[in-house]
Amino acid sequence: MTDTQTKTREIPAAIILTPAAEQRVADLMAKAPDDVIGVKLSTPRRGCSGLAYSVDYVTEEVKFDEKIVTPGGVFYVDGPSVLYLVGSTMDWQEDDFTAGFVFNNPNSKGDCGCGESFTV
Repeated sequence: MTDTQTKTREIPAAIILTPAAEQRVADLMAKAPDDVIGVKLSTPRRGCSGLAYSVDYVTEEVKFDEKIVTPGGVFYVDGPSVLYLVGSTMDWQEDDFTAGFVFNNPNSKGDCGCGESFTV
Protein backbone atom coordinates (compact mmCIF):
# COMPACT_ATOMS: atom_id res chain seq x y z
CA MET A 1 0.00 0.00 0.00
CA THR A 2 1.36 3.44 -0.92
CA ASP A 3 0.76 6.80 0.63
CA THR A 4 -1.24 9.16 -1.50
CA GLN A 5 -0.67 12.81 -1.06
CA THR A 6 -2.86 15.60 -2.32
CA LYS A 7 -0.93 18.30 -4.08
CA THR A 8 -2.21 21.82 -4.07
CA ARG A 9 -1.36 24.00 -7.01
CA GLU A 10 -1.34 27.74 -6.48
CA ILE A 11 -3.48 29.46 -9.07
CA PRO A 12 -2.21 32.82 -10.32
CA ALA A 13 -4.47 35.81 -9.81
CA ALA A 14 -6.76 36.70 -12.71
CA ILE A 15 -5.29 40.20 -12.80
CA ILE A 16 -1.85 41.53 -11.93
CA LEU A 17 -1.54 44.83 -10.08
CA THR A 18 1.60 46.84 -10.70
CA PRO A 19 3.38 48.34 -7.67
CA ALA A 20 1.78 51.71 -8.51
CA ALA A 21 -1.70 50.12 -8.53
CA GLU A 22 -0.98 48.37 -5.23
CA GLN A 23 0.09 51.70 -3.75
CA ARG A 24 -3.12 53.33 -4.97
CA VAL A 25 -5.16 50.54 -3.32
CA ALA A 26 -3.21 51.26 -0.11
CA ASP A 27 -3.95 55.00 -0.45
CA LEU A 28 -7.65 54.32 -0.99
CA MET A 29 -7.82 51.94 1.98
CA ALA A 30 -6.05 54.47 4.22
CA LYS A 31 -8.88 56.96 3.72
CA ALA A 32 -11.77 54.48 3.35
CA PRO A 33 -14.81 54.53 5.62
CA ASP A 34 -14.64 52.16 8.61
CA ASP A 35 -16.96 49.51 7.12
CA VAL A 36 -14.90 49.06 3.93
CA ILE A 37 -13.07 45.73 3.60
CA GLY A 38 -11.42 46.31 0.24
CA VAL A 39 -11.50 47.71 -3.27
CA LYS A 40 -13.31 45.91 -6.08
CA LEU A 41 -12.91 45.89 -9.87
CA SER A 42 -15.94 45.09 -11.99
CA THR A 43 -16.91 45.44 -15.65
CA PRO A 44 -20.45 46.84 -15.83
CA ARG A 45 -22.17 47.25 -19.19
CA ARG A 46 -21.64 50.87 -20.14
CA GLY A 47 -20.41 53.07 -22.94
CA CYS A 48 -20.51 52.65 -26.68
CA SER A 49 -18.36 49.50 -26.77
CA GLY A 50 -20.21 47.48 -24.14
CA LEU A 51 -18.10 47.04 -20.98
CA ALA A 52 -16.30 49.52 -18.75
CA TYR A 53 -13.87 49.23 -15.86
CA SER A 54 -15.26 50.27 -12.48
CA VAL A 55 -13.29 50.40 -9.21
CA ASP A 56 -15.27 50.88 -5.99
CA TYR A 57 -15.09 50.32 -2.25
CA VAL A 58 -16.74 47.14 -0.93
CA THR A 59 -18.14 46.40 2.51
CA GLU A 60 -18.68 42.64 2.22
CA GLU A 61 -17.25 39.66 0.40
CA VAL A 62 -19.38 38.19 -2.37
CA LYS A 63 -19.30 34.50 -3.28
CA PHE A 64 -17.29 33.86 -6.48
CA ASP A 65 -15.42 37.19 -6.35
CA GLU A 66 -11.68 36.73 -6.67
CA LYS A 67 -9.77 37.97 -3.64
CA ILE A 68 -6.24 39.29 -4.11
CA VAL A 69 -4.34 40.29 -1.00
CA THR A 70 -1.97 43.20 -1.68
CA PRO A 71 0.44 44.87 0.77
CA GLY A 72 -1.94 47.83 1.12
CA GLY A 73 -5.27 46.03 1.36
CA VAL A 74 -7.57 43.51 -0.21
CA PHE A 75 -8.45 43.84 -3.89
CA TYR A 76 -11.47 42.00 -5.25
CA VAL A 77 -12.40 41.15 -8.82
CA ASP A 78 -16.12 40.75 -9.49
CA GLY A 79 -16.84 37.07 -10.17
CA PRO A 80 -18.72 37.56 -13.46
CA SER A 81 -16.02 39.99 -14.65
CA VAL A 82 -13.11 37.57 -14.19
CA LEU A 83 -13.66 36.02 -17.63
CA TYR A 84 -13.16 39.43 -19.27
CA LEU A 85 -10.06 40.24 -17.19
CA VAL A 86 -7.94 37.06 -17.04
CA GLY A 87 -4.35 37.91 -17.87
CA SER A 88 -4.83 41.67 -17.47
CA THR A 89 -2.48 44.09 -15.77
CA MET A 90 -3.81 47.05 -13.82
CA ASP A 91 -1.61 50.10 -13.35
CA TRP A 92 -2.05 53.53 -11.73
CA GLN A 93 -0.77 56.44 -13.79
CA GLU A 94 -0.65 60.15 -13.05
CA ASP A 95 0.50 63.13 -15.06
CA ASP A 96 -0.12 66.88 -14.96
CA PHE A 97 -3.68 66.55 -16.28
CA THR A 98 -5.06 63.11 -15.41
CA ALA A 99 -4.81 60.33 -12.90
CA GLY A 100 -6.40 56.91 -13.05
CA PHE A 101 -6.17 53.18 -13.32
CA VAL A 102 -4.95 51.95 -16.71
CA PHE A 103 -5.64 48.42 -17.94
CA ASN A 104 -3.65 46.24 -20.31
CA ASN A 105 -6.30 43.65 -21.14
CA PRO A 106 -5.40 40.91 -23.65
CA ASN A 107 -9.09 39.98 -23.89
CA SER A 108 -10.15 43.39 -25.20
CA LYS A 109 -10.94 43.33 -28.91
CA GLY A 110 -11.45 47.07 -29.16
CA ASP A 111 -12.02 50.31 -27.27
CA CYS A 112 -14.46 53.09 -27.88
CA GLY A 113 -13.16 56.43 -29.16
CA CYS A 114 -13.50 58.17 -25.80
CA GLY A 115 -11.69 55.36 -23.96
CA GLU A 116 -14.54 54.70 -21.52
CA SER A 117 -15.48 51.19 -22.63
CA PHE A 118 -14.17 48.07 -24.37
CA THR A 119 -15.40 44.95 -26.16
CA VAL A 120 -14.36 41.33 -25.70
